[in-house]
Amino acid sequence: MSTTWRDALETNEARHRAELDELLRLPSVSTDPTHADDVAATAEWVADRLRRAGVPEVEVVATAGHPVVLGRWRVAGNQPTVLIYGHYDVQPEEPVALWDSPPFEPAERDGRLYARGSSDMKGNLLTAVQGVEALAAASGAPPVNVTFIFEGEEEIGSPHLTEVVRSRRDFLACDAVLSADGGQHGPDQPSLNVALKGLAGVQVNLRTAGSDLHSGMYGATVPNAVQAMARLAATLHDADGRVAVAGFYDPVVDLTAEERAEIAAVPFDEAAFQANLGLSELWGEAGWTPRERQWARPTLDLNGIWGGFQGEGNKTVTPSEAHLKITCRLVPDQEPDGIVAQIRDHVARHCPPGATAEVIPIEGSARPVVLDRADPVHHAAGETLTELFGAEPVIVRSGGTIPATAIFQEELGAGTIMFGWSMPDSGAHAPNEWYRLDDFRRGRYGYAMLLERLRRPELS
Repeated sequence: MSTTWRDALETNEARHRAELDELLRLPSVSTDPTHADDVAATAEWVADRLRRAGVPEVEVVATAGHPVVLGRWRVAGNQPTVLIYGHYDVQPEEPVALWDSPPFEPAERDGRLYARGSSDMKGNLLTAVQGVEALAAASGAPPVNVTFIFEGEEEIGSPHLTEVVRSRRDFLACDAVLSADGGQHGPDQPSLNVALKGLAGVQVNLRTAGSDLHSGMYGATVPNAVQAMARLAATLHDADGRVAVAGFYDPVVDLTAEERAEIAAVPFDEAAFQANLGLSELWGEAGWTPRERQWARPTLDLNGIWGGFQGEGNKTVTPSEAHLKITCRLVPDQEPDGIVAQIRDHVARHCPPGATAEVIPIEGSARPVVLDRADPVHHAAGETLTELFGAEPVIVRSGGTIPATAIFQEELGAGTIMFGWSMPDSGAHAPNEWYRLDDFRRGRYGYAMLLERLRRPELS
């Protein structure tokens, strides 16, 4: 009796599950230089896993930062080519004290696997590789041409991905991209993501005197940098939660009535959402629902503000410098460079007397992306999700940013279909991050089903 890809997945489920634990134990924290060797070791692990899956062409490409893993399996010139994208790097584990189990020692509890990177996105990465492996086990090769690109810098904004994609454009040429970096709306409700926000960020450095000063002798005499920064930060939004930076909304096209209805059709329990986050009330730009603000309105967030003495106890100083980190999530047709220029102008106009401020762009900007819904791979993904879940997917958007999607659109002319399995409340980037083992199993089947659906039978 011949082996089917379903047989292969069932037979190898225990091994696949053990591989996930092995990958999660690698602390591939891309933002921390002390983990550089761990990130490199993870790249080699991923490359070796592609080779063991049967992928004929695999290489680890060095960059000025962390490596990119490439793989390619060409089966026929008359079949479509799919590029599968993901990242093997993870966020830092801090604050470690808030984890119920060690962040890099996977722990299974109530059908969930707790570990840093489990949901974002090592579990999803493996589902793609294992799904392709199962297809090859059944037929000797996948049904369509498959290329892989797994980077190690997504969590720091993919600063070197553009140069790799540009230099390897021929290798990476494809008809469509499948991004494993994503999720579903819920355990029983599939979803198709049609839009991702862009990203622009800056750090504002503000200075008053040449050094910190004695607060008793100078506190009522000289400008206080922390006070000045607080005043400056308060000018960035108006009382209705709207961004107060001049020109910020000029290119933004408001949602149509049809788009607002589409968003409203996605199940959303506002009270439960608020309660789960431990909030007494929500906040944001007036005139838009919470989900509309999350998915389709641009934002400006204050990510961190600091200055002066922050140690234990007290130190009576008048601070001479303060700092502010800002990120903006962008929608079409906002451009990251334009947003940075507008913030710089705003800071220059609103910097309090006695202070000077500089605005430094943060590396890792990205343009917003909207999917062409006529893409046949988008439709095939919808059919696959319907078959997997027994329910049609709802159409969603994301307030998050995946820089690679804009890079693939600009450099390869290819749209990206989100095809991942994480749950919305899985604690990505937070303590006790988790991944449902049911979704790990489902994802493996999902990739095999979708790639099989994309095969052109008349050309086989």
